Amino acid sequence: MNSPDDSPLESGGAVDPVQSLQEAVSAVFAPHGPLAEAADTFCPREGQTRMAQAVARVVAGGGVLVAEAATGVGKTFAYLVPALLSGERVLLSTATKTLQDQLFGRDLPSLARSLNLPVRMALLKGRGSYLCLHRLEAAPQALGTYERGLQHAISKIERWAQTTRTGDLAELPGLHENSPVIPLVTSTRENCLGAECPKWRACHVNLARREAMAADVVVVNHHLFFADLAIRESGMAELLPTVRVVIFDEAHQLNETGIQFLGQHLGTAQLLDFSRDLLAVGLQQARGLVDWSLLSNGVEIAARDLRMIFGSNRGSTRLRWVDEMPEGIEPREWRQSLGKLGEALLQAAEGLDKVSELAPDFVRLHERAVLLCEKVARFAGECEAGAVRWADVGSQLRLMESPLDIADVVRTRLLGSSETEQAPEAASEAVPSRAWVFVSATLGDDPNLTWFTGPCGLSEAEILRVGSPFDYARQAALYVPRQIVKPNDPAHGAQVARIAGDAVERLRGRTLVLTTTLRALRTIGEKLSERFKGTHVEVLVQGELPKRVLMDRFRAANSASSSGQGGAVLVASASFWEGVDLPGDTLQVVVIDKLPFPPPGDPLVEARCRRIEAEGRSAFADYSIPEAAVALKQGAGRLIRRETDTGMLVICDTRLTSMGYGKRLLAALPPMRRLADEAAFQETLQTLVKPDLQEGVMIDA
Repeated sequence: MNSPDDSPLESGGAVDPVQSLQEAVSAVFAPHGPLAEAADTFCPREGQTRMAQAVARVVAGGGVLVAEAATGVGKTFAYLVPALLSGERVLLSTATKTLQDQLFGRDLPSLARSLNLPVRMALLKGRGSYLCLHRLEAAPQALGTYERGLQHAISKIERWAQTTRTGDLAELPGLHENSPVIPLVTSTRENCLGAECPKWRACHVNLARREAMAADVVVVNHHLFFADLAIRESGMAELLPTVRVVIFDEAHQLNETGIQFLGQHLGTAQLLDFSRDLLAVGLQQARGLVDWSLLSNGVEIAARDLRMIFGSNRGSTRLRWVDEMPEGIEPREWRQSLGKLGEALLQAAEGLDKVSELAPDFVRLHERAVLLCEKVARFAGECEAGAVRWADVGSQLRLMESPLDIADVVRTRLLGSSETEQAPEAASEAVPSRAWVFVSATLGDDPNLTWFTGPCGLSEAEILRVGSPFDYARQAALYVPRQIVKPNDPAHGAQVARIAGDAVERLRGRTLVLTTTLRALRTIGEKLSERFKGTHVEVLVQGELPKRVLMDRFRAANSASSSGQGGAVLVASASFWEGVDLPGDTLQVVVIDKLPFPPPGDPLVEARCRRIEAEGRSAFADYSIPEAAVALKQGAGRLIRRETDTGMLVICDTRLTSMGYGKRLLAALPPMRRLADEAAFQETLQTLVKPDLQEGVMIDA
C-alpha cells in the first residue's frame, strides 16, 4: 500500500514519522485537498481534522487512543485517512455486520479512490455468515418434522451456490438474517470438519481467511473478534500478529459484546442442532448400525424438558441464578432435568464412538457430545469466582456464565500481548508498538470517559473528546412535559402516546418513539394504532416486521408525506436506540418514554452494582447514572444527523428536571434549546410543518 504522490511520507532524509503522517493527514482534509476535490459536499471540520491528527499520532508512534466523536464530526474518515496513509496493515472492527458491509462496500473504496491509494481490502465475518457447501448437501436430510417448509429456501440457496464467489449469505436476496434455514447451511466451530471435509478446497470460510491474510485492510466485527479471543478459531489468531494498527468503531458496544464470548453458555438451540445433525448424519452414513432415532430423540426430549421447567413464558426474560439453580426453579426438577440431559448426551457419545472410524462427521459429532456433557456438568456445579450466572428464558433457553467486564482480558491478552505478537519479520527491527484506537459517538459522561475505559481496562489510554459541529440551539429543541404522570404510573404509556400522536398528526408522521421496555412498546403502539386507524398515517411497531423492512417503510412513507400523502410513526426499543440514520425531513421528532436506567432486576446489573458497593462506591452514581447518560445520548443522537436537519426531542420523564441527578443527564445531552411548556411544544411543532401542509387538516380520515 503506497502513499499519494504528494505525501510527505515519501520525502527524503530522516523524518519524524508522527509529524510526517500528521502533515499528510492535514493535506487530505485541507479546503482544496483530495476529499474536497472528490466530493462537492465535503467541507473542512476542525473537530474531524483534530481527531484525525490524534489518530495519526497513535498510528505512527504506537499506543492507545480512546476518542469520543459526537454526531456530525465525521469520525469514520477521521480514523480511515491516517490508517490508510500510514501504509500499515490495519484491522478494523465495528459493531454489526451491517456497519461492516458499509465500511467495506462504501466508505473504504470511496476513500481509497479519493486518495489514489491501491489498497487491498478484505471482509471477514464469522462462520455463520458463510454458506457451508458440505452442510448444504446434507440439509434436505436434516429437516425435522416441523421444518419441511424450509425446503423451498434450501432449493433457492442451492441455485445461488452455483454462482456466488464469496458465499456470504448477506448477498442472497430475500434471506432474512434470522431465518431458521441458516443453521442448516452454515457451519459452527463444533460441527466443522476442517481439513477432513470433502469440500475443504472450495470452502468459503477458508477463502475469506486467505483473502484477509493477503489484504492491507481487513474489516471484521466485534463478535468475530471476541469469539476468536475465546476459542482462537476464527482465523484471527493468524491475522492479529501481522497487524500493527487495530481500530474499533462503535466501541461503546465492546464490553457487552465481549462478555458474551468470554464466559460459558449452554442453550437448547445448541442441543437441538446437535440432535438434528446426529440423526441426519447417522441415517446418511451409518444407517442400521446404531439406533440414531432413539439417540436423537433422547437429546431433543431432554432439551425440551429442561426448557419446560422454566414455564411457558415466551417473552425474553433474564432470571437470577440463586446458589445452585436459577431463581424460581424447583430443586428436584432442576437436578432431574440436568441429569436426564447429561445421560442422553452420554448415550449419544457412546453411540458415536462405535462408528467414529467410518467418517470425519462422526468424530466431530462425538467431540460435540463430549463438550455438551462437560457444559451440563459445569452448570450443575458452582459458578466461577468473579463471574455471574443467569438464565435467558424465551422460546429457547440459554444458561449463561460470564465475567462482569472485559478489563482483565483487554489488559492481559490484547494490550499485554502487543509487544510479543509483532510480526516475525519486524521482530529484529525498531518498530513502534501496536496502535489501538477505540472510537464512538458515546463513551461516557465525564472527562475521562470512565463508563467505557473502566470496564474495558483502558484507564491508561489517551482520551480525546470532540464535540459536534451542529448548531443544536438553532437546529433542535428539548421538551420535558411538566404534567405527565410518573413513569411507574399505569397511565404513563397512554400519555406518552398522546404526546407522540400530537406530533404525528401535525407533521404527518416523521416521528420515532423510543421505549425502555417491551411493555411500553406494546402500550404506546396500540394507542397510536387506535388513534390513526383509518388514516393515511402508518403506525410501525418493532417486532411486527424485520428491522430493515421497518426502516425502509418508515423512510418511504415519510418521503411521501412531504407531498401531502402517507407518513409514518415508528415505535421501537432496544437496537433502534442506536445505529439508525434518518436525516432530513424523514425524522423530525424523537420521543423517549422515560430515562433509560439499567433494569434493576437484571442479574448482570445486580452483580455489577454489588461489586461497586463492595468497593465503597455508589452503584447509582457510578453505574446507573452513567449507563442512563450514555443510552440517552444514543437515543437523542437519532434526531440531528446533518447540518441542515431540524427537529425536537421529547423526554417524557419529569425526573429529568425535578431530581438532582437530572442535571447530570441534561449535561450529557446535546445543547438544545429548552421548551418551557406545552404551548412552546405546539409552537415548535408548527415550525417543523412542511410549508405545503400549513393549511387544512393534517390527517385525512
